[in-house]
Amino acid sequence: MKTLKGPGIFLAQFAGDAAPFNSLDSIAAWVASLGYKGIQIPSWDKRLFDLDRAAESQDYCDEVTGIAAAHGLAITELSTHLQGQLVAVHPAYDAQFDGFAAEHVRGNPVARQEWAVDQVKKAATASRRLGLTAHASFSGALAWPYVYPWPQRPAGLIEDAFDELARRWKPILDHFDHEGVDIGYEIHPGEDLHDGVTFEMFLERVGNHARANILYDPSHFVLQQLDYLAFIDIYRDRIKCFHVKDAEFRPTGRAGVYGGYQSWVDRPGRFRSLGDGQVDFTAIFSKMAANDFNGWAVLEWECALKHPEQGAAEGAPFIDRHIIRVTEHAFDDFAAGGADRDLNKRIMGIS
Repeated sequence: MKTLKGPGIFLAQFAGDAAPFNSLDSIAAWVASLGYKGIQIPSWDKRLFDLDRAAESQDYCDEVTGIAAAHGLAITELSTHLQGQLVAVHPAYDAQFDGFAAEHVRGNPVARQEWAVDQVKKAATASRRLGLTAHASFSGALAWPYVYPWPQRPAGLIEDAFDELARRWKPILDHFDHEGVDIGYEIHPGEDLHDGVTFEMFLERVGNHARANILYDPSHFVLQQLDYLAFIDIYRDRIKCFHVKDAEFRPTGRAGVYGGYQSWVDRPGRFRSLGDGQVDFTAIFSKMAANDFNGWAVLEWECALKHPEQGAAEGAPFIDRHIIRVTEHAFDDFAAGGADRDLNKRIMGIS
């Protein structure tokens, strides 16, 4: 068993143009004052991090590590959620996802996809320079518009989509392997990798690649009514990252999983600040400890109701309370009688 590292915090939802959220040094000071010990850094936000420099310069990576360390923080992972999304975009979403890309590739899906692949590969190199062993990302999606089969899907459409998704990701995974870093795909609605079945479909097509792994976030499973505790046991060896995020699902006579196109605050399934939702974090942290999860417990704050600064302030002590300091010995060792093979035989009536 292992004691989880944490509490950590994903900075993406807090970065902004006003202090203390507009530089790595100032936001690090802020989260450290709240009790966090680690930061997950969004690699696309140049106010906090320059991915291109990090991929090329060990000195810059040492500087970034030093800024965090000066506030008593470690870097947990880099994130390429936005760039990973752009590795595979269905044409229906071209206009919406264009804003995730650099300006010079917008409006050009081929150039945008090439840029995204390069970005994710750079994140692998930067992660290695930062001394990290795991990375957080999205898979992107080619089949998501067809998740509900009406009209009936053409035969082979999903298989062809996953073949193409694997073809795009396999060279990236090989690069991560070269750098000694695991990708944790966040299993997430809107991505082709949105549950265990789809992850397995992808994994098979990339040859069970050792670097193809999971970012576990129970909130997304609550919203699709998947057993998030059983998921941990099934995929225990593939879970490399952990977002601690709460959610609730309260269906009505008018709306359920699909939400009726309502805003987040009115949906039956919605994200909540830690402790305000329905996720059984006591059971989750117990399973993570028992299953030897060797990573960080990282707050990802998303809530339709609560102010983010209140959510961040409440998140660190919440995670800290749930991290289990694992025991080095069994609780009943005081009554142990030592190893005695002859005694064991007598107990079982073996002559």
